[in-house]
Amino acid sequence: MKVVELYRYPVKSLRGHAVPSADIETMGMEGDRRWMVVDKDGQFLTIRQIPAMTTIDVEHRGTGILLKHDRHGSHAVEAPGSGAALRQVKIWKDMVVARSADPAAGAYLSAILGRPVDLVYFDDPKNRPVDPEFGQPGDYVGFADGFPLLIATTGSLDHLNSHLARPIEMARFRPNIVLDAEGAWPEDNWKTIRIGAVALRIAKPCSRCVITTRDPHSGEQPDPREPLQTLGKLHRSAKGGIIFGQNAIPNNAGTISIGDAVEVVEAGVSNLT
Repeated sequence: MKVVELYRYPVKSLRGHAVPSADIETMGMEGDRRWMVVDKDGQFLTIRQIPAMTTIDVEHRGTGILLKHDRHGSHAVEAPGSGAALRQVKIWKDMVVARSADPAAGAYLSAILGRPVDLVYFDDPKNRPVDPEFGQPGDYVGFADGFPLLIATTGSLDHLNSHLARPIEMARFRPNIVLDAEGAWPEDNWKTIRIGAVALRIAKPCSRCVITTRDPHSGEQPDPREPLQTLGKLHRSAKGGIIFGQNAIPNNAGTISIGDAVEVVEAGVSNLT
């Protein structure tokens, strides 16, 4: 088993990009979901509310990002410094202190999305602890939904696609790490894996939502029922959630690259609640 794809998503719910290698920090992939679009009240926004977010490309550039759009050109944004304004933002049930980005970035995004929005930056690696039900003291996450990394396997996607009238691409599920494991749902039986020098704890399965029904590039819905309708028949948690992929927490920092071998260090049924 080896790593076959790696993806970084610099801004939550905007486009992601495949990368050949990635530095893994204790709070996730370096540069992944360190930025987030919020409304004027600080509430996080995603493709769920604004499908057009998928039309905005993002290039990771060292300490900053470059936002790009087919009709609106590009806009470079530097990570705000320690003197930038702090504000409270809400992501799911968590209230998080974030740095306000350049107001011009908010104006650029507002013009594309058709509503007033701001861009914020996650600069404190110890600002948002992982849910203690699934994590340990010292586990932190940025603006990802709840965990530092999301792992998926080609075998599980192949199994799902074999039941779909129109096969879909892995990008629908927005994973960070894709492994070439064979068969359906092998990731459900991992507790700890090692990729290179990085050990990853498998925390819990990832419940899926309507985002998976949208094309990851255009935001369009080829079929508003799929793949959720079929996936719901194939793979659910004990509480009924439709699941694909596993959330993971790094035990240590290191670099992961395409082609790296993957070792299952500890096997066992994952928490399917």
